[in-house]
Amino acid sequence: MNVQSQNKARRTRGRPATPGRRDHLLDTALTLFAERGFHGTSIPELAAAAGLAPASIYRHVESKEQLVNEVYRRAKALLAAALFRAVPVAATAPLREQFHHLWWALVGFARTEPRAFAFLELHHHGDYLDIESRAVELRVLAPIAQVVERGRTARVLKSLPAPALIVTVWGAFVGMVRAARAGYFALDDDVCRSVELTAWDAIAASAA
Repeated sequence: MNVQSQNKARRTRGRPATPGRRDHLLDTALTLFAERGFHGTSIPELAAAAGLAPASIYRHVESKEQLVNEVYRRAKALLAAALFRAVPVAATAPLREQFHHLWWALVGFARTEPRAFAFLELHHHGDYLDIESRAVELRVLAPIAQVVERGRTARVLKSLPAPALIVTVWGAFVGMVRAARAGYFALDDDVCRSVELTAWDAIAASAA
């Protein structure tokens, strides 16, 4: 038997490699972390839900901290993609129009990725997030920050610090989604449109 045949024989012994198993682990972790939080989810629980032996999780990640950071970055990537697609290419587009596109990008994200949205809301201030995850957070905020800065410069928005304007809108959006999730109302277009108008009025300058 030559070396190539010996290597092939070794690879066929034991449990064969399963494509997508790591992705399945990350997807399972997203669900459990969103429901129970980081500290409320144990490695044995993650393993059982993913159909893995607890020790086999460490073939894919070195620790639970690494796992939650990878899940965080994947969820943020989904949100970032939605926001970057929403910002009109033309920088001269009216600010109200850009705000509208961003708002409905957030709505679309909350509707199509409810687990990712819930996960990000629960974990975005976690002390277990690493430097790379915190850098991703800043990159995701870039489209919103650009719109806000243009609005402040043009005096279309109130002369508050940009972070204050951002959290005003974000707080209104998150509150709307949470209330819908709690069953107070459906997250339909009429509700989203009404809260959008309220959020815009909260940050727009009087003349706007």
